[in-house]
Amino acid sequence: MNGRADFREPNAEVRRPIPHIGADYIPTEEERRVFAECNEESFWFRSVPLAATSMLITQGLISKGILSSHPKYGSIPKLIFACIMGYFAGKLSYVKTCQEKFKNLENSPLGEALRSGQARRSSPPGHYAQKSKYDSNVSGQSSFVTSPAADNIDKETLPRYEPIPFSASMNESTPTGITDHIAQGRNFS
Repeated sequence: MNGRADFREPNAEVRRPIPHIGADYIPTEEERRVFAECNEESFWFRSVPLAATSMLITQGLISKGILSSHPKYGSIPKLIFACIMGYFAGKLSYVKTCQEKFKNLENSPLGEALRSGQARRSSPPGHYAQKSKYDSNVSGQSSFVTSPAADNIDKETLPRYEPIPFSASMNESTPTGITDHIAQGRNFS
């Protein structure tokens, strides 16, 4: 032994530092290619079909009289709105697919950041979860998930919060200032 204690698990995965992806980040050639590919595919395979479909549905609803047309401009404003909403819905629906393409890139700082960001979202550092006593956990298993940062917190100094059931926050007997009687006024006749 060299006199130092090694507290790492023998088969523990060593994490590489997460690359900083900010506004000043310059994408690699491969990332630029994937950006262009995602932009083109999301436009042709999602945005155009959704925009056209939403415009056809809107025009059908206007023709049947379910939606009214504008007195001066006709159906054009509603069709433009449907087209814009379909376009953005198509772009947004392609985000997950595009993220997967970046995650599959080998030597990509952006892909690495997306891969490590997914791992961080599942268990953020310093986060611990406590199940409410109102949850239906009857198995008797431990209901705490802790991280090393949470283990160092002195539990006695933390305030204790009990969850309040929704119905207890405002019930039927809570005074609201609303009365059922009609205000009696003077009759000056």
